[in-house]
Formats: sequence, structure tokens, C-alpha cells
Amino acid sequence: MRAPDWLTARPVAHRGLHDISRGIVENMPGAVQAAIAGNFAIEVDIQLSADGEAMVHHDHELGRLAAGSGLLRDKTAAELKSAAFRDTAERMMSLSDLCAMVAGRVPLVIEVKSLFDGDRRLVGRMAEVLASYAGPAVGMSFDPDQVLALRRLLPSRPRGIVAQRSYEDSYWSKLTPEQRDGMLHLRRGLQARPHFVAFKVDHLPAPAPWLARNVFGCPLLTWTVRTPDQRARAARYADQMIFEGFVP
Repeated sequence: MRAPDWLTARPVAHRGLHDISRGIVENMPGAVQAAIAGNFAIEVDIQLSADGEAMVHHDHELGRLAAGSGLLRDKTAAELKSAAFRDTAERMMSLSDLCAMVAGRVPLVIEVKSLFDGDRRLVGRMAEVLASYAGPAVGMSFDPDQVLALRRLLPSRPRGIVAQRSYEDSYWSKLTPEQRDGMLHLRRGLQARPHFVAFKVDHLPAPAPWLARNVFGCPLLTWTVRTPDQRARAARYADQMIFEGFVP
């Protein structure tokens, strides 16, 4: 399987076409509808609920945008859908809700969030939902084990590895040195066999994505493009950008 042409045909709206100044919150229905109206592919994040549902949300915990606290994984889908989001009446969607809303009108780029604990239930639920979805959609993850799960549980859909040059920033502090080391240089690529790579824009150029793109033929997406300088870097080194904060 090759990565589909539609994956790089249009810029990809990071967590939807959100704009908090206009009350359009990332990964919420309004951001999805705005991206559809602009004919942009949509990147979203999914998290596992306590009852095994795939929920559309970036953070592992409530609190930054939604009322409440605690891990999403410790709350049921019903509890998560009832959480109020600041300055909006919108509520968290499941992956099924998202697919029903998009209905194939634009591509979906779905990032599988992970606690790096070997739990593959989220990919399993994603596979169940996408089995009946005819629209264009791909899966990707930072966690090499989740990319391997995508290969095994969702073989009919293209998959990608999300990566960066190093993992020393605070976001990755909860991982062990071995886990961080395992993500370097796309080391698990031959095992997971990704169809594309999504690489941090400020870390381009880099040897691993260059090899993936130019030797193995994997299209290169780059994230998250916000500034003119980043846009120029994306145009020089990647096949398409995942953007936010402006409308291309």
C-alpha cells in the first residue's frame, strides 16, 4: 500500500480549523465544521475512555480547556461528553461522532494518543469505527507500539509515525530513557512499515525523515506550522504542512 495522494494534496488543519478568539475550540465540532468549510484535511487526536470509547481530545487529562480534572482514561464516554468547555457550549466528540459529522467530505488524519503502556484498545476501537467509514482517513502515533497496532489491527488504512529529532522537552519527561530512545531516528520504522511520516517542523531538516521520504518514498507531513518562517521550512523540506493560527 502507498500513501494516498489526498494525504498531501491540501494543508491539514491541526486539531481542526480552531480559533479560540472566535470561540472555536481545538478538536471540537466548530473546528471540524470550519475545516470542512475551508476544504482542509483535519488532524485530530483520540484518547481512550474508561469504557473503551475513542474520544476526540488532545490532552490526557481534563482541565486545560474542559472543566474537571483527572485522566480521560479514568472517565466514561458519557462523563467526558458532559464536561463543559470554556467559553463554548460544545462538548467532546467520540470518533464515531466525528466520522458522522465529516461524512467523507474531507480527509481525516487521526493521531492515536498513548500512555506508552502497551494498551492497544484505542486502536482496536478505532478499527471498529473505521470499518464502517467510507471516507478518507489515516492513523498515526508517536508511540511505535501503537503504529505497530495500526499495522496489525487496521491494515486496510494507511498509517504514519509522528516524530521529532529529540525528546528532551518537558512533554516527554514521564517516559523512561528507554522509551524516548526507542522513538529516535524512526528506529521502529522497518517493523511498523509506515506509509508516511509526520515530523516536527522546527526539527527539519533531519536525516531520518529525509531517508524515509527520499529513499523509502514515504510522504512527509510537518507540524505544527504557525509562522511564515515555518511555512517556508515546510515548503522546502516536506510534502505538506499541518498548520494552525492562520488560513493558508
